[in-house]
Amino acid sequence: MTDAQNTPTPTLVLGGTGKTGRRVVERLTRQDVPVRIGSRSGGVPFDWEDRSTWKPAVQDVEAVYVSYFPDLAVPGAPEAVGAFSELAVAEGARRLVLLSGRGEEEAQASEKMLAESGADWTVVRASWFNQNFDEGYLLDPILGGHVMLPAGAVGEPFTDVDDIAEVATAVLTQDGHEGRVYELTGPRLLTFADAIGTIAEATGRELTYSQIPAEDFAAGLAADQVPADVVDLLLYLFTTVLDGRNAGLGDGVQQVLGRPARDFADYARDTAATGIWNVG
Repeated sequence: MTDAQNTPTPTLVLGGTGKTGRRVVERLTRQDVPVRIGSRSGGVPFDWEDRSTWKPAVQDVEAVYVSYFPDLAVPGAPEAVGAFSELAVAEGARRLVLLSGRGEEEAQASEKMLAESGADWTVVRASWFNQNFDEGYLLDPILGGHVMLPAGAVGEPFTDVDDIAEVATAVLTQDGHEGRVYELTGPRLLTFADAIGTIAEATGRELTYSQIPAEDFAAGLAADQVPADVVDLLLYLFTTVLDGRNAGLGDGVQQVLGRPARDFADYARDTAATGIWNVG
């Protein structure tokens, strides 16, 4: 992508220091695509709650990876995504790629706002991240040997963040994806108990999983001084999104990349090899 002087224009990656964003940055950089990181903690200052940071971040870019923090399910997210998308288009951005949540009605409202912006838009709609088990809030329970969540026997097609980043990079840099919604999942369904069992096998550790009532889960989070809005979000994800609505597979990885999605067992094996789940 170039401007009138044939100078490459940067791609803006919102949340460029987060789980998906930093991986998108790495892949774009390897392809010699100029990157501008929009983040509260690095690169160009960008904060979804401070609209004065939006315009400086989006000026003189042609494509944007839109990752909303903390989640598209929170109140006000559709309005923010819509306002940002309109601003981006007005500033000259042509291609907008939104990371969305599979099975979240609130996320679909944000998708609609993106589509109405006038951009060449694409939605990357992903299921639960594999990397929540080693880069997120599930790491400490795994290190402790016992994971307790309000999730039962419903299967989830956990998806790998590296797959998400590779799809997003392709969509940001290639034509032919405009107006498409890609459903990204792993290749099979696993319960949370299955996932913990797979990690136990990969690590050689004894790990257990227990389903607990949602109110006990919330009380435990509050006791750990997790902010109330984060508690509400996690409860929503575990009790609403994990009600079986996502117990099916998507083929977005195959559509975009021409290969199968990464299996959770491969993720568990490779992550175990890093030692992050080791104790002592």
